[in-house]
Amino acid sequence: MLALGLWGVDRGGMWRDEAVTFQVAGRTVPQIWRLVHGVDAVHGLYYVLMHAVLAVHADEVVLRLPSVAGAVLATALVAEVGARLARPRVGLWAGLLYAVNPMVGHYAQEGRSYALVAAGVMGATLLLLRGVECGAWWGYGLVLGVTCWLHEFAVLVVLAHGLSLALARVRGRVWRGWGCAAGAVLLSLLPMVVVSRAQAAQVAWLRRPTGETVAGLARQFFGASEGVYWVCLGLAVAGLLAGMAGRRRGGGAWKGQVPLVGVGALNGDLTLAGTGGRKGQITLAGVAAPLVVVPPGVLMLASQSSPPLYVDRYVLYALAGAPLLVAAGGEWVAGVAERLRPREGTPLAPPNPRPHRGDRPEAGRKVPEVERKVPEVERKAPASARRPLRSYSATLLGLLAVALVPLQQFPLLQQDRDPARRPDDLAAIARAAAYGVRKGDAVLYLPAYTRNTELAYPGAFRGTRDLVLARTGDVSGTLYGVEVPAAEVRSRVAGVQRVWVVADRAVLAGRWTPRNPGERAKLDLLQREFTVGGEAVRGRTVVRLYVRPLSPASLRPPSLPPRPARW
Repeated sequence: MLALGLWGVDRGGMWRDEAVTFQVAGRTVPQIWRLVHGVDAVHGLYYVLMHAVLAVHADEVVLRLPSVAGAVLATALVAEVGARLARPRVGLWAGLLYAVNPMVGHYAQEGRSYALVAAGVMGATLLLLRGVECGAWWGYGLVLGVTCWLHEFAVLVVLAHGLSLALARVRGRVWRGWGCAAGAVLLSLLPMVVVSRAQAAQVAWLRRPTGETVAGLARQFFGASEGVYWVCLGLAVAGLLAGMAGRRRGGGAWKGQVPLVGVGALNGDLTLAGTGGRKGQITLAGVAAPLVVVPPGVLMLASQSSPPLYVDRYVLYALAGAPLLVAAGGEWVAGVAERLRPREGTPLAPPNPRPHRGDRPEAGRKVPEVERKVPEVERKAPASARRPLRSYSATLLGLLAVALVPLQQFPLLQQDRDPARRPDDLAAIARAAAYGVRKGDAVLYLPAYTRNTELAYPGAFRGTRDLVLARTGDVSGTLYGVEVPAAEVRSRVAGVQRVWVVADRAVLAGRWTPRNPGERAKLDLLQREFTVGGEAVRGRTVVRLYVRPLSPASLRPPSLPPRPARW
């Protein structure tokens, strides 16, 4: 994961969300505190963390390094959970599958909190197993609380963990310990919920999830390419069904798997072999299936009856359940293959004719040792001597199969390192502006959030005049600053013969009209009083030069001075 995370991490450009992290983290802590009272409360803790990180060295690579570290940690934790609830090779396979997932790699190279949240959720899941095993819940509550403050939608994992405990039918003391820890997390999160609810207008652009949304998320979780998707989905279903079958039998291992003994199995709390378990046992399928289904499902359902809140990156942490289920299915396949494979050294069954009376020993007479001795050639090697070799072979075959996944998806992984694959590329916009903008030129940003380019790459706009900016973002406690009222926009633009405009293409094309009166005033002035003198398009953003047309009065030749009077 570390190699994949660092591969192409310096892609030469930030997109708008990363740029927000970059410019907010550059403010002082009091300024960040003031900002989150009006906007981006869900990212407040992350901004403070990045403030400390960027204080060391402020550039794009350092901006993304915490996400790389979060993805590496999440990969290790996925592997550890798989090893605890099944066996080491299941954990190894699950960790590798998580590491090569394109969605994981995408957010491992993004200067936002989502990779860190995924690591926190997996840490809390591992501590959930520890709490069931030994009754210690303070670590679970602490890690989960910090994770939820990194992004509040991580709280949905509480529902997934609760379902895992319900499926395991844990004892009352486990419910009490978990309930106290989860309750403390929910109480600590109430201030953020209250503040962020008042900031719901930030996500007004979201749309309600549909069936296509569900299918798209499944593709991201199980494999972007066609072949990888269907194979991984089939193995995940096999792992889930094997876990359900094991639970019905009440055993700790599914059919076809070699049972293992682990630390948790000694006290009857955890199932470290297989996905099926007895009462009170946490199982692999019981952890992975709720994790991969519950958070996205709840957020999608909530978005149907209320203002939409669902975005795939908000539930990135749920992806960890997918490789765990796929690895469980691979273990089931390996176990079945081991059972079907003929055992070397097993003798053919000798004929068993009906013995003659004379062949039977007399009552009370012991059979001589020589008669009871089995010929050496008919001896069968003990299973314990053959099992390690077969286990190693299955593990290596599993690793080979996992290695084929990134090979199948390599074009996707490579394309994701291109800045053009992000929603926008502010560096490309800044380069286009720097090519034409000169010192002293006037600039308008339409809408105001396109000012993000200037905040991320101020060198391209050095010496320009921001016509309608009244107060900067750090002073006003906003992301992009405060502009003058609509009535003052005309007076600011009056007398300007040429103005550079950094704008959303949809606004200039008329596909979307801003509701803000100031934005409408800027757009109206440009359409009525200016003509286009040139433009450069970069994705959804355009850098356009507007000039005032020459009036007829300006085209009239200058009047001659009056004739001097005759003397």
